[in-house]
Amino acid sequence: MSAEDSPDAPEPLPESTSDAILAALCDLHHPVKVEMAEWAAAKLVDPSLPERDVACRFWPEGWELAAGRGVQGTMISPAHGGSGNDVVTALLQFEGLGYGCADAGLVFALSTQVWTMQPLLAQFGSATQQERYLPGLADGSIKGAFCITETDSGSDTFAMATTFARTDGGTDGGSDGDGGGFVLNGHKAYVTMAPEADVFLVFATSDPKLGQWGVTTFIVDATLEGVTVGPNRPKMGLRTTPFADVTFDNVELGPESVLGSVGSGAAVFSTAMEAERAFVLSAQIGAMERQLDEAVAYTRTRRQFSQPIGDFQAVSHRLADMKLRHDNARLQLYRAAALFMLGRPSMEAAALAKIQASEAAVASSVDALLTHGARGYVSEFGVERDLRNVAGGIVYGGTSDIQRNIVARMLGQRRGGRDQDRR
Repeated sequence: MSAEDSPDAPEPLPESTSDAILAALCDLHHPVKVEMAEWAAAKLVDPSLPERDVACRFWPEGWELAAGRGVQGTMISPAHGGSGNDVVTALLQFEGLGYGCADAGLVFALSTQVWTMQPLLAQFGSATQQERYLPGLADGSIKGAFCITETDSGSDTFAMATTFARTDGGTDGGSDGDGGGFVLNGHKAYVTMAPEADVFLVFATSDPKLGQWGVTTFIVDATLEGVTVGPNRPKMGLRTTPFADVTFDNVELGPESVLGSVGSGAAVFSTAMEAERAFVLSAQIGAMERQLDEAVAYTRTRRQFSQPIGDFQAVSHRLADMKLRHDNARLQLYRAAALFMLGRPSMEAAALAKIQASEAAVASSVDALLTHGARGYVSEFGVERDLRNVAGGIVYGGTSDIQRNIVARMLGQRRGGRDQDRR
């Protein structure tokens, strides 16, 4: 039986979607990407970046400039103040940001809003929740933070100790207007944007023994009594992205604070990770391209032994490897985007893209450092900063080990299905 005759054969790509994805894949100088890269290179320039990187200091002016350009609102619907762009357009924009903006911490902070906070509110939020938060997220006046990781849970996501309890009058099910409220207690660690956040998406359990079945997602305003944000935590890279722990001490929440429904937290988290784990690295892929261009330019002008160092095979092969990694990562990313846009299962594709993009970025950053030699090792030229910034990609959004577990599990399921067909 041919694939076309199979009752399970996927629907063909809509022509508009197919054209958009093909254009993104085949045109490294796609106008959407180039326009954003040129804008970022001209406007998102901060001479104090080296000092801010050392001090782990956020750049609010850059955030506001991005908001004025419509970055935060790129995928939010026009009804809520955004541009309503599709995933491919947003990926191209973030590639451009990664290429043109030297402040990777700012770009990562923007990525967490567009790829994590906003899609969850758009998909699971009630009309009231969307009207309250999405316009502010679109214009940059509201910053959000995603709270799931805990000190003792790590990759075991749902082994969380943050709990919620119902107050009198609560009922199971729905989010808005079902009577009663909740009390939230616990501690979340390593929360991106926590020191700057106006609102948190917090995952908590009614009973740790229930695992994923006891988890609910809450929208928690940072100003509520009992919410305490710890000090900004220094880290290896992305140092200009604020990063802190958040404590919730008997925080009282109304029924309207539930995102989705009570007990649906695992589904909310899985939705976030299916897209976020891959798409959040789109800016990193843009940075890889910029890094390669800079390395090529340097090898043409840097001379050793009376010739440009690019003439040495060892150096030229490093550049070829950097190109190969970059292009492979882009292919994986846009394949995941195609599946996601069509509503097809994309978990495996997203995990593969996450592995490829994050590990390729680390390897190519090492190659860039080797190519630049001592110039790459000292801080003033930014090459070593690129390496530090990409190192986190193999950890956040699920470690490379977790991504490989996902792929292995999906392969096992698929093989089982094929064996069953043969029988």
